[in-house]
This record gives sequence, C-alpha cells and structure tokens, in this order.
Amino acid sequence: MASIIELNSQNLHELTFQKLRSLLVEGAIAPGSKLNERELAEQLNVSRTPIREAIRRLAADGLVELIANRGAIAVQLTREDVIHTFDVIANLEGYSGELAAKNISDEALSELEAMHYEMMASYARRDLSSYYKLNLKIHNAINQAAANPVLSQLFAQVNARIEALRFRSNQDGLKWEKAVKEHQEMIDALKARDSARMRQVMMSHVMNKRDVVVQLIDTENLTQSIKA
Repeated sequence: MASIIELNSQNLHELTFQKLRSLLVEGAIAPGSKLNERELAEQLNVSRTPIREAIRRLAADGLVELIANRGAIAVQLTREDVIHTFDVIANLEGYSGELAAKNISDEALSELEAMHYEMMASYARRDLSSYYKLNLKIHNAINQAAANPVLSQLFAQVNARIEALRFRSNQDGLKWEKAVKEHQEMIDALKARDSARMRQVMMSHVMNKRDVVVQLIDTENLTQSIKA
C-alpha cells in the first residue's frame, strides 16, 4: 500500500512539473513574471508541495530564476543572451547531428522517422503544442543517438534557456514550413549516414531559429518603444 501511495505521489509531482513546464514554454506564463505558488496550486488543482518541487526543478533546468526577496521568476533573456545561447546550441546540435549520423542504430532511426511522421501530422493540423513536443523529442533523440553523455547533458542545460523562444519561432506560417523542410533534410542525412551534411543541416536549422527569434524580439521592442 505504501509503495502505491509513493508511486501516485511521484506521478503527481512529475505531472505537475510537466504542466508547469508547458505553461512556461508555451508562454502562458510570460518571461519576467513571478510564479505565485498559491495561484498555480489552484490552477493545477494540486497542493503547494508539488508546485515547490516543480519550481526547483525548473530552476535547475534554467527556465526559472530564484531571486532573493522576489521568489521564482520566469527567465527573461536579453537580446544578447539569446544570440549567445543560440550560437552555442547551434554548435552543440551540429556536433550532435554529426555523431548521430555515424552512430545511430537502424532501430533508433526507424523510431526517429516515426516521430517525424507524427510531427508532420501535427503540422498538418496546425497543432503547434503537439508539434513542438514532438519536435523536442526528435532533437533529443538525435542528441541521444550521438552517444555522448557529456554532450547530452550540455545540450539539455543550454537548450532549456531558449525552449520558450524556440516554441514561438514556429508561429509564423512560412517560417514554420521552412523548419519542417529542414527536419526532412535531417532524416535524409541520417538515412544516408552523411555526417558532414547532418552537421550543416542541424547548424543551419538552429541559426535560422535564432534569426527568427531575434526578429521577434526586435519587433516587440519596437512596439513597446512606440507605445511608450
């Protein structure tokens, strides 16, 4: 009985963490906003204990900042932070793709291709939330296929800083279509075991994301300046 209670508690904590993470990534909690434990507990229909644990985990992932006398704040990156972070993640993903093309197993490649087709179905429905979750799974799967645990750890830490921005970058129709085509190029490069091509595709994909995100930031800054 005790093990069942413990398991249910673990499930609740994990579910709370995933829900809160989605709120941050999908922009329901805006960058720079304070995370109010009481309000979040009511919104997610849980006690404050799993909320506190989720916030600690999100802080470790880089999605939340814990600031003295202010509490938990949704991370808000400057334009320069964004550029520097994307530059780093582009190189990490490029190397990850290069290694994956060399090391990926036939079974892992088949699973990756299945995820790709599922993501394409989400794209066809214009289901951005589902699309992004599958997109992230694909990037993580490529990273895992690289078979370098240090690289995987670095990727997870750096990518967490810009997850919300990567989500927003697909909200423009033409740019979203371009990103989908780039994902097909990744599958083709992996099938061909072409490590040089895979590195180039991955880096280009991330740098294109960076340009879209920077454009979004510049537009928002201009809008705020006009309103002021």
